[in-house]
Amino acid sequence: MTATPTDRREPSASAQQPALQALAVRFPPSVLGWLLPALIAAVGGILRFIRLGEPGTLIFDETYYVKEGWSLTQFGYEREWPEEPNPAFEAGDPWGVLETGDFIVHPPLGKWMIGAGIQLFGQDSSMGWRFAAAVVGTLSILIVGLIAWRMFRSAWLAAIASLLLAVDGEHLVHSRTSLLDVFLMFFVLLAFWLLIEDRVRTRSRIEAGLDAAGLGAPPGRLGAVMGARPAWFLPAAWGPSLGTRPYRLAAGLALGCAMGVKWSGLYALAVFGLLTVAWDWGHRRRMGVRKPWLAALLKDAPPAFVSLVPVALVVYVASWTGWIVTRGGYYRDWAETNSGWWDFLPDWIPSLAKYHRAAYDFHVGLASEHTYMSNPWGWIVQWRPTSFYYQTAEQGQHGCAVEQCSAAITSVGNPVIWGLAPVAVLLLVFAWLLRRDWRAGALLAALIATWGPWFTYQERTIFTFYTIVMVPFVVLALTYGLGLVWGRAGQGPALRARRVGVGVVLALAVLAFAFFWPVWTATYIPRDAWQLRMWNPTWI
Repeated sequence: MTATPTDRREPSASAQQPALQALAVRFPPSVLGWLLPALIAAVGGILRFIRLGEPGTLIFDETYYVKEGWSLTQFGYEREWPEEPNPAFEAGDPWGVLETGDFIVHPPLGKWMIGAGIQLFGQDSSMGWRFAAAVVGTLSILIVGLIAWRMFRSAWLAAIASLLLAVDGEHLVHSRTSLLDVFLMFFVLLAFWLLIEDRVRTRSRIEAGLDAAGLGAPPGRLGAVMGARPAWFLPAAWGPSLGTRPYRLAAGLALGCAMGVKWSGLYALAVFGLLTVAWDWGHRRRMGVRKPWLAALLKDAPPAFVSLVPVALVVYVASWTGWIVTRGGYYRDWAETNSGWWDFLPDWIPSLAKYHRAAYDFHVGLASEHTYMSNPWGWIVQWRPTSFYYQTAEQGQHGCAVEQCSAAITSVGNPVIWGLAPVAVLLLVFAWLLRRDWRAGALLAALIATWGPWFTYQERTIFTFYTIVMVPFVVLALTYGLGLVWGRAGQGPALRARRVGVGVVLALAVLAFAFFWPVWTATYIPRDAWQLRMWNPTWI
């Protein structure tokens, strides 16, 4: 029997789709579970690197982050620029940069990553500006497949998740543009994968301990475990230790990196921290502990906190190293000219605190009107996507063979994926409420962390392109729903029709990707063809 997302039990490592049996002769499911996503990621990576340098000018918020990334690699902090600096920068002459530090409201890690690409390919290489974004975009296609494999134990569903992410327009555009949000997405997704690995491996150790004691049938009777068992399974006050948790520690590192890109990574730290403690409650309950919540709070929550919060904080502060060890950054010398109770501290600590307070005040007060500002209620259907770039060409220019052509980069998701997204999210809600499926709960928690906080900023200027951080979890939600349709072997003659239905959805998503490719990649097409792709008037 093949495990599907509806199975509440832990799926067997040997579970596989019948259609994979021929492949499994040479590749076991555990290999196919990463091999298929890796192949799809390779193809998705090619699509992200094709014409990566087009357009050869700074687009949208690249005007900030690319120059700041270059400045960090040269000076260790962001410097101010003179009026209209982009033409000279794009022509390969960035040395008009001023000597004064610039007030920047986002942490530096994402810009360091952008700067690394610039260092590899040169400041005048537009491909170099976007290289790091394309790399993490490609890697995220692989990671989302590995998450699906671990959650659903189906190589087909792992491949479906990777394919859906590879053909999503929001993800494609961000993977080809140097904005910070793609790096935030990557580290949040990486942390989620590491916590899934932690859960799966911890539960496997618990099952092994119960099986060794002859208590494999649920619920386990921890107090009766007296026979042969691994040493880690020895009883304690609220159950045994769950052993070392290196994957949870690694998740703390990833979440610190997410915060080092944008402060909104803090939401993921908070929600994922609660999620892993909730999973530990489930572990304690599985072992038969009488008060699993008390055990989880007193025995598991403290090490979970230490693995995540202090580790993330250290990584976050480390991301400011360039600003700390140099003297020219904005507010870097504030503590030297402002005495107070903090005088006993190293001067960079109160100066950094002052910087953060100023940046926080900026963020909460950001309420200026913008053409492409949007409300988070519309994000799940891509109601008001963000235009990153738009240019027109007359006949004879840029290969235009008609009266007028258009080249656009519109950060709008694949309509097939986002058309089904609301249904997939509702399905998660019902699956968790009715069946308490941990997979549905985990994906809901990820959506709460990446989408939910923005509902508290109804008066602030925010944009649909922020959804890039939730895109992988929307894809996993849709994969979950398609897994229910896919079904299990032995479900009768309707099984073939159900799987054909899944194939139709995937085919439509791929066709939509091909159709919308020009308006995601700044490809010049006749203006009528561009208008044909603007399905919703709110997209213009």
